[in-house]
Amino acid sequence: MIFVAFVATLFVGFGTAYLASEDVRYLTRAGLEETKILQGREPLERLIGDSALAPETRASLALVLEAREYAAGLGFAAKKTYTTYSDVGRDTLLLVLSASPTDCLCPHTWKYPIVGRIPYKGFFDPEMARKEAAKLDARGYDTYLRPASAFSTLGWFDDPLLSTALVPDSVELAALVFHEIAHNTLYIKHATTFNESFAQMAGYRAAEELFRSRGDTALARRAADRWHDEIVLGRFYEALATRLDTVYASRGDSAAVAAGRSEVARWARDTLEGPIAAELRTIRVGRLSDRPINNARIISARIYRTQLPLFEAWYQRSGGVARAVAELRTRLEGAEGDAAFETLARAVAEP
Repeated sequence: MIFVAFVATLFVGFGTAYLASEDVRYLTRAGLEETKILQGREPLERLIGDSALAPETRASLALVLEAREYAAGLGFAAKKTYTTYSDVGRDTLLLVLSASPTDCLCPHTWKYPIVGRIPYKGFFDPEMARKEAAKLDARGYDTYLRPASAFSTLGWFDDPLLSTALVPDSVELAALVFHEIAHNTLYIKHATTFNESFAQMAGYRAAEELFRSRGDTALARRAADRWHDEIVLGRFYEALATRLDTVYASRGDSAAVAAGRSEVARWARDTLEGPIAAELRTIRVGRLSDRPINNARIISARIYRTQLPLFEAWYQRSGGVARAVAELRTRLEGAEGDAAFETLARAVAEP
């Protein structure tokens, strides 16, 4: 996930603007939180050697350090990312808001300096997140708030491992390290879906290679299976989006659209419980309750799962994640927006 905070400039010339501008209050909170995170950093190497910490915690921290060194060896722009640790003092780092009109899978976007338009907005202040969601609800949007445990500043700062991201699952922890460092390595402006889907491939494929290099075939297989499941879920969300696009293109009245959404929701539930559940290797799907269609939730899920078979084809063609990432960086130099997927598709199709 991308979340750029411009700490050094946030406190200049605010004056009464702080009281007048919600955007300024938002940036102020982001700046304060990023400052606190950076000031609270502790070296991972020291923590790994601290016998007062639980052995499993020290092992997880050692894995993070190993993964970031492996990432550097692959040619990722690891810099000083994840050489330190910061305890944020709470279970949820931030809430991420997505929004979309109810009759179109059209992400509401927010514009930021440098990174361009992004189809989500992260909030360190839960109340501020809920207020913005309520405003969009009142305008007739579908909205979705989800927690996030980590983010990348794209190398602007030496991002520490955050306490919210320290999960006991070795595959997910290693994949997260590779995912976030991949953002430092390749970032395309106005192309959030490409950036996040690319980082998913880089995360799980690099994790697989790391564990295989250790001789840990069980964890390597599980990383490969997690990537397989992401591709399966990506196909499901693509089919779901196609069905919804058909409903919305019919241009029926609100009752007809609501009926169409309900029908698609039933299809989604039955498909997840049936054929998709049968294909998944690491994710278990039980009996699902009825869940109404929420365009914002679907858009949020697809951000990380768009055209994943294309990324997998590129990985296979490249013969490994190091070459896949390095060549993609070269081919995408100067690209923006949709040009990223178009360039990748052409590269995969080359003889």
